[in-house]
Amino acid sequence: MNPENERELLINMGPQHPATHGVLRLVLEVEGEIVKRCTPYIGYLHRGLEKLAEDLTYVQSLPLTDRLDYLSSMVNNVGFCLCVEKLLGINVPERAKFIRTMLSEMARICSHLVWIATHALDIGAMTVFLYAMRDREKLLELFEMVTGARLTVSYPRIGGVRCDVSNEFLKKLERFIDEFPKRVEEYETLIDRNRVWLKRTKGVGVISAEEAINWGLTGPTLRGSGVYYDVRKFFPYDAYDKVEFDVPVGKNGDIYDRYKCRMLEFRQSVRIIKQCIERLPEGPILADNAPKIRMPASPLKIDKEDVQFEIYVDDKSVEDFIKKFTDIYASVEAPRGELGFYIVCDDSAKPYRMRVRAPSFVHTGALPRLCEGGLIADVIANIGSIDIVLGECDR
Repeated sequence: MNPENERELLINMGPQHPATHGVLRLVLEVEGEIVKRCTPYIGYLHRGLEKLAEDLTYVQSLPLTDRLDYLSSMVNNVGFCLCVEKLLGINVPERAKFIRTMLSEMARICSHLVWIATHALDIGAMTVFLYAMRDREKLLELFEMVTGARLTVSYPRIGGVRCDVSNEFLKKLERFIDEFPKRVEEYETLIDRNRVWLKRTKGVGVISAEEAINWGLTGPTLRGSGVYYDVRKFFPYDAYDKVEFDVPVGKNGDIYDRYKCRMLEFRQSVRIIKQCIERLPEGPILADNAPKIRMPASPLKIDKEDVQFEIYVDDKSVEDFIKKFTDIYASVEAPRGELGFYIVCDDSAKPYRMRVRAPSFVHTGALPRLCEGGLIADVIANIGSIDIVLGECDR
């Protein structure tokens, strides 16, 4: 009970709660069924990934990124590789770019399938969960066929990918994307016109375009508010500038619009994969100057012009610092939004510092804005609508 107001009750939602999607703890001050205040707490899944990377070479750090958003490990790998490739000046072969793009969109579909399964289940739709898990299993089998793993793939390499794709894989993938749009229609038939679903999502958890930008939201959570921003379009990487696709955008910024954006992204991912299969070029899958598993002690040659930040200390310290350090940032459009890697490096084979810009971390901070003033039941719907994964939140 809140001592300041006898009508308000202080309750914990999580960290052990089936609808908090991991180990998220929300402290809610409620008056009846109305949430007056929502305070998110994270840190129950802390892994120290950014600090661990300082003691590993760039190549050795790659598997750590699988454990960020473990539902889309392929995209995490690509984001990290892009950052290091930018740092080392490595040009990735065209075939590897198309393979990366293809598998990244497969990961997007896999991730969105888990989202629609759990989001619908939280709101009360059980059948969608079973349908989505059925289709995700087919994609996981395809991932295993190429990478040898189903969840944490560690398939990309700095400079390309680990191994090539086979014709058998491409045929099975093509068969899947031919059938999958019909599966999406099945999901929509089950819930799109369901009056319970519409009442739980339309006009709930509304956030305007301006507020969404100010909160730093990205991905479908931002686009649901009507903001046209997608890293794949604004800062193309791999083969995204060589394929055609649309970016779904909502209007009202509510849970329903965020849901529709992801459902439309299913179809756009299918469209991208189909083009990658049709346009897949021949050639190598790894750059000639790609680092080996054991990197040399000093692979970097840094010029003063490469330094992108300023520091304010005495002149001699600045000169010494510029000689030793530089920094780099690269980002990708992960299923949950913009995933960025920021690396400060010296002339060794290890990052001096590494920081991760994880969309789930940013979106968790916006939960009070979405939940306060709404019902306790709407908290569950709001959590599902921003699609957080605590693995990248508590990195």
